[in-house]
Amino acid sequence: MTDLSLEKISIFVDVQNIYYTCRQAYQGSFDYYKFWAEVTSAREVVNAFAYATDRGDEKQAQFQNILRAIGFTVKLKPMLKRHDGTTKADWDVGIALDIFEEAGKCDTIILASGDGDFDILLQRIKKRFNTNTEVYGVPQLTSNLLIKQANKFIAIDEKLLLKK
Repeated sequence: MTDLSLEKISIFVDVQNIYYTCRQAYQGSFDYYKFWAEVTSAREVVNAFAYATDRGDEKQAQFQNILRAIGFTVKLKPMLKRHDGTTKADWDVGIALDIFEEAGKCDTIILASGDGDFDILLQRIKKRFNTNTEVYGVPQLTSNLLIKQANKFIAIDEKLLLKK
């Protein structure tokens, strides 16, 4: 039985964005356990998705299993190798579609990403569904447009990093 008084949330993590921004800004790694504990406290999780790339290596598979154990549904996209040798695995459209589909089913969307491409999405779901939005991002590497569109911006800093 669910508690009707609890705020219903859906969580979306842009794993690549969070990994690289934490590494660039702090030379550290994001602590998904602390994040989960913080965002789910006294709230009901409707859905939780982590969007990652599939490079096929064992270390990444272990990390993805940790995310699943925490409570995330892990969505994987294979790395695409271009003709020039560069690689790409962009989840922006997938994340946006999933957020839009979930926005009417919850009170608050929680997005962990600093990607400014999501600002229009947040604006649209507030207008269409009256859904609150919280963005977790590394302050100096998060788009000001995204911060402006969020109902609440929570800085990823040392308190949300793994201890070295």
